[in-house]
Amino acid sequence: MLRFLPLKLGRLYRCLKLLLVLGLSVILLMNTHNLFASFQKNELTDRRFINLNKCPACFGTSWCRKFMNGQVSFETWGRLRFLDVFNVKNVYFAQYGEPREGTRRVVLKRLGSNQELAEIDQKICKRATGRPRCDLIQAMYKTEFARINGDVRLLTPGVVEGWSDLVHCPSQRLLDRVVRRYAETKDSGSFLLKNLKDTERMQLLMTLAFNPEPLVLQSFPSDEGWPFAKYLGACGRMVAVNYVGEELWSFYNAPWEKRVDLARQLMDIAEQLTNNDFDFALYLLDVSFDNFAVGPRDGKVIIVDAENVLVADKRQIKQDKPESYDVWYESRFEECDREACLSFSKEALCSRVTVDHNYYAVCQNLLSQYATWRGTTGGLLHDPPAHIAKDGQLEALLDECTKPKKRYGRFQAAKELREYLTRLSAASSSAMAR
Repeated sequence: MLRFLPLKLGRLYRCLKLLLVLGLSVILLMNTHNLFASFQKNELTDRRFINLNKCPACFGTSWCRKFMNGQVSFETWGRLRFLDVFNVKNVYFAQYGEPREGTRRVVLKRLGSNQELAEIDQKICKRATGRPRCDLIQAMYKTEFARINGDVRLLTPGVVEGWSDLVHCPSQRLLDRVVRRYAETKDSGSFLLKNLKDTERMQLLMTLAFNPEPLVLQSFPSDEGWPFAKYLGACGRMVAVNYVGEELWSFYNAPWEKRVDLARQLMDIAEQLTNNDFDFALYLLDVSFDNFAVGPRDGKVIIVDAENVLVADKRQIKQDKPESYDVWYESRFEECDREACLSFSKEALCSRVTVDHNYYAVCQNLLSQYATWRGTTGGLLHDPPAHIAKDGQLEALLDECTKPKKRYGRFQAAKELREYLTRLSAASSSAMAR
């Protein structure tokens, strides 16, 4: 019976594989005409396809000339529309061509699933008319996105607080930074709303409310050393960002030395986002292997999904002095039966100066034995070499960083873990150089 069972499972697997191949073949035959049309047509020049016709209920227009001129085109498989059913997140790989710079790879995002984008339209209509369907463009001019007009000098916390994670607890300093660095206007550099056109202001506010990822990338740009993908521009509801490299998950079974280097970088990112010269704490509320990528040349780890980033202004917290503001806040470890889940209090993140959330998120969801992703457990630092496993220091630091036994233990464990990984990484580099 025990021998027979694997044979049955093997036969079942082969049957399922055959059915899948036959199914795809049928789909290809049924879509033969559309298949050829897809390769001949650049849909990124179609105003309706990129939802340019929905502006100002969109994310921007700074790259529209590039889209309309055909400088942006899908890579091979991205042109096949019937495969969109598998692309739930609406993320595409494309080629962008510039006469002087040549061609390079970019990533296009709709910043939401089809259902989420449809819900945006419904919410705008309901805010304006009370009905789920309406003339979207006319409706935008009846929402709060239009009522915050050019006569208002500044975008203030009381207006947008709670609209999204980025502005769950905004300070005036943060909002001035967001407006000043807004890339979807020709007159960027000013924090005054009156310097934005009506349509630009509405696009900024809609982005802030529905998916602030572009604003995070613009406000904390990679050019200044922040660990985020570079924002390039938008047209309609299609946003372009720089292609970083393969996702972090691709390195789950990489050589030990490579994984140590990646883990060190992840802990450095947690530290940079928590403590920096700007006194902005950027807390990652969604941490998974899919949200990070690794550069193919420099091996640098970059955050490629910044939708769920809460920004707390430490200077404002020190100034306002809310209750227990100077008491260190420890994130609480909780068992979870889902992938990449975290427990946190947004109110605590917004009201404490010293917070260990980013260390907790990286250790639990990416590095330690508790990290679970795509049915696999063990984290990026799984199966260390025998001499490191025998030493026990790495396991102890990861456990304390994830599930601390001492009060404030995670702060110390995170510091020591960074130092430990740095030493391991340096030792590996020295060994390879010999």
